[in-house]
Amino acid sequence: MHTPVLLEESTDLLLGGGGRLFVDCTLGLGGHARRILEKNPQAFVIGIDRDEEAIELARENLREFEWRFFIYKADFADLDEVLRAEGIDKVDGFLFDLGVSMLQLKSERGFSFQIEAPLDMRMDKDQKLTAYKIVNEYPERELARIIWEYGEEKLSRKIARAIVRYRKKKPIETTKELAEIVLSVYPERLKHGRIHPATRTFQAIRIEVNRELESLKIALEKTPDLLNPKGRLVVISFHSLEDRIVKNFFKEHSDIFRVLTKKPITPSEEEIKMNPASRSAKLRAGERI
Repeated sequence: MHTPVLLEESTDLLLGGGGRLFVDCTLGLGGHARRILEKNPQAFVIGIDRDEEAIELARENLREFEWRFFIYKADFADLDEVLRAEGIDKVDGFLFDLGVSMLQLKSERGFSFQIEAPLDMRMDKDQKLTAYKIVNEYPERELARIIWEYGEEKLSRKIARAIVRYRKKKPIETTKELAEIVLSVYPERLKHGRIHPATRTFQAIRIEVNRELESLKIALEKTPDLLNPKGRLVVISFHSLEDRIVKNFFKEHSDIFRVLTKKPITPSEEEIKMNPASRSAKLRAGERI
């Protein structure tokens, strides 16, 4: 079971504006949706997710609330189309819990370099673009750009060069192969830091595969027109690129949203101890004026 991050803080903020109709834009296994339904017995939740496997597990996990939740397999960038399909004009809150889930990290879909698996990284198995295609077909300059922009990796050019050099001999097929290529670029003194040298490169490729930042920007821009007055927008992000997009969105829409979190809310020491994966989480929230 994926442990929902900032569960109480995010759901308290989401429900704080009142209302009954909420959208969990990143349903996952249904942890946040479940808490919303438990806290407000009058609430209805529309869950959106791209991952068919997660959706099936969420359906099982939320079975006792089946008359109060509806699930759509979709990219959250299309949240307006989901609401249109339900005949809904406005809702009382949107919740985004960004990034990759433990279910995905522990799957054999290539999200983690710690598991030997094919280079896939698709959240939606129906889409065509995969990590394999990016690693083996993107030009060196484009690879370097992605690894720098989405991974904030200082050695992006060297890593891109090493990838292109390696794939001339044979295709790069597995997570272990890619991780070892990245590791070969790192000087010995930097190989044993707090995070594995391949972490940023894998993050960058995953973001490119799933168009995560692009989808986030599109989805956020659609929320003002779909929120009732006092409706809440709550976003949990896990790295600086996502957090910057959310922070700038609220800043640019200060005439539409009252910011509820002057500084982002972060997990307590107790939560980090129980769930180390939560340590980088930041929660920002705003209320529709």
